[in-house]
Amino acid sequence: MINFVEYPDRDLLAMDLASQLADELNNALHHDDRATLVVPGGTTPGPIFDDLCAADVDWSRVDVSLSDERWVPETSDRSNTKLIKERLLIDRASAAGYLSMYAPFDTPEEGLPSLIGQYETRCPLTVVVLGMGADMHTASIFPGADNLELALSDDAPLLVAMRAPGAPEPRITLAAYALAGALNKHVVIFGDEKRAALEKALMLDPYEAPIKAVLRGATVHWAP
Repeated sequence: MINFVEYPDRDLLAMDLASQLADELNNALHHDDRATLVVPGGTTPGPIFDDLCAADVDWSRVDVSLSDERWVPETSDRSNTKLIKERLLIDRASAAGYLSMYAPFDTPEEGLPSLIGQYETRCPLTVVVLGMGADMHTASIFPGADNLELALSDDAPLLVAMRAPGAPEPRITLAAYALAGALNKHVVIFGDEKRAALEKALMLDPYEAPIKAVLRGATVHWAP
């Protein structure tokens, strides 16, 4: 169901995965005009971005998107967009396009209509990189979230507004089927706790472990 790859350390994982992502983008660009790269926020992917941003890719034909975003302005320290622009969309990758997941509205529900159109012609997504929390969430598809059932539905819109217990602000996330249907899927996890959580998720349904909804055909990259 999944391909599990272990690395001796996180630096080697970052270098190896960045190389794989570049190869997958280049392969896609041999036969498509454009490619879409979807990446997670948070602290985990930063070193991957540091290697990937200098890769020899025709970035002018690549559109980059987050898998999910907190509903905060880009100037906020809580914004994942800020991380992307500071660590990925630099060097050669500065030529890439960016698909924003935030618009200046009070709620994500108000902003969704202005954002969803940019994704409608991009499925199947070319390359998706995801993280996973110890609670087995991925993107902003959290166990117990208000729109969990919608986000896991094959009939969901591509973008779903999400509020979850313990999350300080509303979120917006790509729906599970859009992530699951990507041509190339990678999940990055670090440490024994998350490895144990992943093994547990394989035995549960997606309502208890949302990561389960996107694992089929994915490569999981793990380092201590």
